[in-house]
Amino acid sequence: MIFLQNAIDAISLGAVYALAALGIGLIFSIMRLINFAHGELIMAGGFTLFSLVGQPLLVMILAAIMITTILALGMERVAFRPLRKANPATLLIASFAVSYLVQHTVLMMFGSRAIGVAFLSELGTSVEFGGLRVPRLQIVTIATTLCLMAGLVVFFRFSRIGLQMRAAAEDFTMARLVGVRANRVIAFAFAISGVLASMVSLYLVAQTGSVSYKMGVSMVLIAFVSSVIGGMGSVAGAALGGFLVGVVSVSLQAYLPVDLRPYRDAFVFLMFILFLFWRPDGLLMSRTDRERV
Repeated sequence: MIFLQNAIDAISLGAVYALAALGIGLIFSIMRLINFAHGELIMAGGFTLFSLVGQPLLVMILAAIMITTILALGMERVAFRPLRKANPATLLIASFAVSYLVQHTVLMMFGSRAIGVAFLSELGTSVEFGGLRVPRLQIVTIATTLCLMAGLVVFFRFSRIGLQMRAAAEDFTMARLVGVRANRVIAFAFAISGVLASMVSLYLVAQTGSVSYKMGVSMVLIAFVSSVIGGMGSVAGAALGGFLVGVVSVSLQAYLPVDLRPYRDAFVFLMFILFLFWRPDGLLMSRTDRERV
């Protein structure tokens, strides 16, 4: 019974990590850009919820999705599009610059202390299944993640823009030669990453009941690690890596000796460093990377 409880916790946490990793992996698959400013999209969603406390729930959720999507598109248009032909190091520095700019703008506006937010507090209650007590938030998180991932699969396989994004991820230069519009494809990728970031922010605010200017920092680091584990450039690998990191984190929290549990994250990263010694390309290597080798 304890094992099943831990398994549900692991799947729930992995679902959140998978959503965050998908936002990182999607942008990298097309632009070869590691967007560390993705954490600030998560933060923007959280502060949107804080600013709209007291409004109908649907308004708060839709506003969070809209603001993060607009901010993601703004990042792409203002910061990354002019540097698109620059080398990867320049793009990486630009992502850090955007991250610090947005983060410190929020810091000046709201201060450095975490701010309490009453959002979906009813999801803190649990539902019993044959002796298992599962928080409603975990059920909603798992269901939402599965729906979003299924929607992305359908989008990438059957929509015109989705097929163009897949082509761009395989070979961007060739895709442009056959008529794929780069600006449109990249803008769609950033918009999707914004929507995914808003979903992560909804979970974090509902779980912690607070927002802060650093709320996206640790999540974007975990998302990056998940993407590396899954295989940089592979969207499916990013999701798989997110679930794997969630499973390992919960397993260590459950089975480490009590004295070592405060150092759980150190053990998580140590395990994945050792994993990368064995498989440096990650679990799922993208086709383009295989061809380059």
